[in-house]
Amino acid sequence: MPGVQTRRFLAIALVTALSVTGVLGGGSWLRTPTVFAQDAASVGPRTITVVGEGVVNVEPNVARTNIGVEIVRSSVEEATAENSRIVDMLLATLLELGIEERDLQTNSFNVYAENFGMDASTSDTAVQYRVSNMVTVIIRDLDRIGEVIEAAITAGANNIFGIEFLLDDATAARSEARQLAVEAANTNAQELAALTGVQVGRILSISEVIGGTGGFYNNSISSLQLGVGGAERAPIQLGQLRLAMQLQITYELLDATGEQD
Repeated sequence: MPGVQTRRFLAIALVTALSVTGVLGGGSWLRTPTVFAQDAASVGPRTITVVGEGVVNVEPNVARTNIGVEIVRSSVEEATAENSRIVDMLLATLLELGIEERDLQTNSFNVYAENFGMDASTSDTAVQYRVSNMVTVIIRDLDRIGEVIEAAITAGANNIFGIEFLLDDATAARSEARQLAVEAANTNAQELAALTGVQVGRILSISEVIGGTGGFYNNSISSLQLGVGGAERAPIQLGQLRLAMQLQITYELLDATGEQD
């Protein structure tokens, strides 16, 4: 019968249209829970991140200072020649005191032309030349710091900039500071976990904090004024070096029973 066939055709067409709409249009009646399962699996464990600091204090075994010669003359040739003569004498004196060549390094060498036309006693065209030569000196015998500096001044040095105390090899001190930093981070994490009713699990990541820590803080002398010709040497206090290391550690968090959430 034509009417029955027509109704059957319309019914089949309607079902087909609904199926296509469900697939292409995102009908909820065709969705599966696969997406929800993936979302749940992608959620990682709960974590806590803390920073622990380790500090060690050690005695220095090396001193570093900058010793130089500055000469002013009316000609650049004269200033350079005089500067070279005194620097050669300075280096020879330091070597005689037991400073090794590997511990002597030229820090800077500069030549300046200076016009003193603003001075009423000097003509506008008068030029003087200033030549400076600075040498960085490593002193390994800390008991002889005063002797080295006084001998350098006697040899003609007229620029001395600071004394910095260091460790020749800081490997052991850094290792100790890192160990203390790990212990401090673990203590911090345990305390925070206890306050929030959870437990600390395994370490997930660890890194050194680069910035204001990780180096030595030491006693230094920015300038020295020493007498020459048998005058009493300036007192120098070595003190201690303070090395601080910081580590950032991320721990997994467990519930109160020790299980993951």
